Amino acid sequence: MSTHAQKNRQLGQGMTEYIIIVALIAIAAIAVYQYFGSTVRNQTAAIAQELAGNDGTAAKTKAQTDATAGAAKAATKETLDTYTNNKAE
Repeated sequence: MSTHAQKNRQLGQGMTEYIIIVALIAIAAIAVYQYFGSTVRNQTAAIAQELAGNDGTAAKTKAQTDATAGAAKAATKETLDTYTNNKAE
């Protein structure tokens, strides 16, 4: 194999690795956004309202309410039975 072909192969490998890393970061960002759900969406809405010169208090309050509810849910111990709502009575 010529030196030029080896160099092209290495450049292609580097680009592929870069694309994989970017894809993993994107997937992680989507997962975090989904996990924190409405809290993040409401905080984003509050920021957008404030940047537009409007009052973002309602969205900020909703984000705080959702965050409190999320903290309470996170403190609840979950098992496979409670996760699938098949808890034996």
